[in-house]
Amino acid sequence: MSVQKLQERTFNFAEGELLLINKPYKWTSFDVVGKIRNSLKPLKLKVGHAGTLDPLATGLLILCTGKLTKQIDTFQSEDKEYTGTMVLGATTPSFDMETEVDAEFPLDALTEEAIYAAATPFTGDIQQYPPAHSAVKINGERLYVKARRGEEQELRLRNVTVHVFEITRIALPEVDFRIACSKGTYIRSLVSDFGRLLNNGAYLSKLTRTRSGSFLLEDAIEVTDMVSYLKLQRELHTLNSAVANS
Repeated sequence: MSVQKLQERTFNFAEGELLLINKPYKWTSFDVVGKIRNSLKPLKLKVGHAGTLDPLATGLLILCTGKLTKQIDTFQSEDKEYTGTMVLGATTPSFDMETEVDAEFPLDALTEEAIYAAATPFTGDIQQYPPAHSAVKINGERLYVKARRGEEQELRLRNVTVHVFEITRIALPEVDFRIACSKGTYIRSLVSDFGRLLNNGAYLSKLTRTRSGSFLLEDAIEVTDMVSYLKLQRELHTLNSAVANS
């Protein structure tokens, strides 16, 4: 959505707005929240997100402002959908590209039939461990902070539901996929477990959230466009105030 399209809408950020943002690559979810919150100054409004995306993931991030932040848990509990790419034949400690490859495996024995078949056991109600490099808190501290210090932690299994796990392209070592799942599903963990099931290795190289509940990425706003729109609104407000007081 462009700045011009944004200007066709009427926003009431204090009463509460739900903003669909396309999170950029390498931005944290909190980076996006901070950017929008700062752009809303001098209004002192609450801004929060409904569902964290890893820094290396892109796609739909739901933001709530003002009074609507009270409903964040409702939006966060909705099912999610993702598209992504995994790399077979190697593993990393973080299960994605944040850390370097720590083990490699031959791909010669892998067949397309085996790869397609490996998706089936991960469909339905499953259990998974969160990645050691994740935002899950243990004793008030996030796991990735402990992992970066080299501390090992006992991880707890969590119950999640994968509604759809579809392999959409195989071009080894890359495999593309589409996943629809319940909240709290770690796609990195699923990819790692997928490689292990094949007696091989796998890590996540690309991930995009395309849907959250009934909200779609195609309707999302670029962060830069939202910031430009808010800057323009501030300038117009300042100009109108100056005219009114002249």
